[in-house]
Amino acid sequence: MEHIVVIGAGQAGFSLVEHLRKGGHGGPITLIGNEPHPPYQRPPLSKAYLLGEMGVERLFFRPDGFYGEHDIALKTDVMAIEIDRAGQRVALSDGSQISYDRLALTTGARPRLLPEAIGGALAGVYAMRSLADADALAPEFKPGARVLIVGGGYIGLEAAAVAARRGLNVVLIEAAPRILQRVASAETSDYFRALHLAHGVDIRENCALSRLVGEDGRVCRAELADGSAMDVDFVIIGIGITPDTALAEAAGLEIDNGIACDVACRTSDPLIFAAGDCASFPQAAGRMRLESVGNAIDMGAAAASAMMGEDVTYTAAPWFWSDQYDCKLQIAGLSAGYEQIVTRQGEGDAVSFWYYAKGRLLAVDAMNDPRAYMVGKRLIEAGKSPDAALVADAGVNLKTLLAG
Repeated sequence: MEHIVVIGAGQAGFSLVEHLRKGGHGGPITLIGNEPHPPYQRPPLSKAYLLGEMGVERLFFRPDGFYGEHDIALKTDVMAIEIDRAGQRVALSDGSQISYDRLALTTGARPRLLPEAIGGALAGVYAMRSLADADALAPEFKPGARVLIVGGGYIGLEAAAVAARRGLNVVLIEAAPRILQRVASAETSDYFRALHLAHGVDIRENCALSRLVGEDGRVCRAELADGSAMDVDFVIIGIGITPDTALAEAAGLEIDNGIACDVACRTSDPLIFAAGDCASFPQAAGRMRLESVGNAIDMGAAAASAMMGEDVTYTAAPWFWSDQYDCKLQIAGLSAGYEQIVTRQGEGDAVSFWYYAKGRLLAVDAMNDPRAYMVGKRLIEAGKSPDAALVADAGVNLKTLLAG
């Protein structure tokens, strides 16, 4: 039976090996991860885990015994350093080599960091991507501490929410004219700006960082592009992620906004597949790469099916979420190219924003409104676009839109 090796023990890698076994692959499976932990959830790291509301064991997808019970060889705390495509071998950082019949790359993404020249290497400057990052950051969350968060995307806003709830003094800066500008409408930006301001977060838009200044090797001050400066106790960098393609690139695989895959998650080498944040794939609107838990799960499962010889055409059904304070944001679809925003007021503090282009429903942002999210998601997946006036009318039962 074929030996399948999976490099990258995150959400996509775990989904892939789990579906290999569920799908009936009886040959050996090896899952390689460069962290010392078994595969775990990343979203709670910047939320419940940092707040101390979730223990580390609850982060793990499955107990340690799961891998042995399913005959999955889990290699942790070791890096894949080279792929020998001709010899079908992977060299590991511990000096060993492992042969494969088929290989999957689920290497994920790396956080964008500040250049060392502007203080990015100072102690007290943190990224927020891994369990190790969260563990290093947690002791800094002391009431009254001064934290600067660089970046007004979802990671930065989630970190700001945790810091504010823990009683820290929080300043968040965003170089763009508004927070969430790259991923959401002005209406969604306005909603979350107001939410954070109500919790005491100082949000500064159109505000870029010039440099961080250190004392005895640790950050102590931030200088901004407008000439102002502030004293800080620590800094969190949330300026996005980049696909981790170094291993694939060194192996000569095609790279196009990530590891380029076909509709069956197959790379330019027919024996090598890819899935998750590291991989781009063709869709009707062109090649895309999605940074989301949902895509990692679904693409990992699709890659598993393709590796077992099934006929696969991967079609993404994008969904995302973010938890900030008492607000749960749920997003269905992709809003790129929208021309119109329709606002629907739900019960209590629930509200949703519906994105349209030329009469076609593209996406829905639902705040504390799971019904709007579920209906919007089903409409988008079915290719249905209800009349905008009906969506905006709070007296119209959303479920009736599904029948249209």
